[in-house]
Amino acid sequence: MSDSMWTRILDWVGFDSHGHDHSGNNHDHGAHGHTHGVIDATIATTDRGIWAIKWSFVILAITAALQMVVVVLSGSVALLADTIHNVGDATTAIPLWIAFMLARRKPTKMFTYGLGRVEDLAGIIIVLIILFSAIVAGYQAIERLINPQTVTHLGWLTAAGIVGFLGNEAVAVFRIRVGREINSAALIADGYHARTDGLTSLAVVAGAFGVWLGLPLADPIVGLLITIAIFGIVWQSARSVLTRMLDGIEPGVMDEIQHAAAHVPGARIVDARARWIGHKLHADIAIAINEALPVSEASKITSALEDELFEHMPALAVANIRFSAEHEEHDHPHSHEHAHGEHDGHKH
Repeated sequence: MSDSMWTRILDWVGFDSHGHDHSGNNHDHGAHGHTHGVIDATIATTDRGIWAIKWSFVILAITAALQMVVVVLSGSVALLADTIHNVGDATTAIPLWIAFMLARRKPTKMFTYGLGRVEDLAGIIIVLIILFSAIVAGYQAIERLINPQTVTHLGWLTAAGIVGFLGNEAVAVFRIRVGREINSAALIADGYHARTDGLTSLAVVAGAFGVWLGLPLADPIVGLLITIAIFGIVWQSARSVLTRMLDGIEPGVMDEIQHAAAHVPGARIVDARARWIGHKLHADIAIAINEALPVSEASKITSALEDELFEHMPALAVANIRFSAEHEEHDHPHSHEHAHGEHDGHKH
């Protein structure tokens, strides 16, 4: 990365301040800690995503390598399941990294909206990787239940479980925080996945304790429980990513649109739609306008609504607002359309 690590740390804790000028309207968000501007928002948020992914990959790779050494020493199938899962986590950084890099590309005549959708494709690949790791871990656990083996080096096994927990929690913090900042469903889902992995690593410690108490099957049982947890993550992540791919949005998005309109006298929404393209939100809104109202007054209402929308919805990149005559709200929209172009977005 071209930025210094010190700059990254300052930016991380909220001391970045880039002034942003949007279509002649200055939006001051100092109360939220910072504003955005000179740096293109798409590149800036993508850089932060790549930054989180890089560090996630490094932390998980080191964690998995340390755990693998202990797997060889102890013969623990529970730790093997946890290690396989951590290796899977590390490899999920690869499709996410590629997705964020592609998302930086400018729109073309073929891909007029850019390549933001590639993040959803990366999410599907991640789900498949997690699914594969669950199958492998489950097979190993069942095989060890059928053919028990002695688990040794319980002290090292316990330490490896703790290392797994700490490594995954660090990764979870990175991915969830940055994912929320840039509104990436794939990165947020992967962050919660890492957090759950931290709990499964602690289960390895419980398995080691059970073996120490004289319960040799505690280790493969824990391995099987970890496998079940991984399958739960597969379901949760798949649902989240598929919702985005089918243009699904969180219920709160429409509530925010209505809330923003409530702050603008004369802006009565008769139709509103929104969808995610990568980590950017695109909205199409129709507002009822009295045909007797002068065009200049109608434009003022539209501009005020735009300001409120971008103020209330930091993830919003584009808002297309059209007028609809009050007596024909749902049939024939008025020919006057006010389209709000690409917006860098306000990060709070």
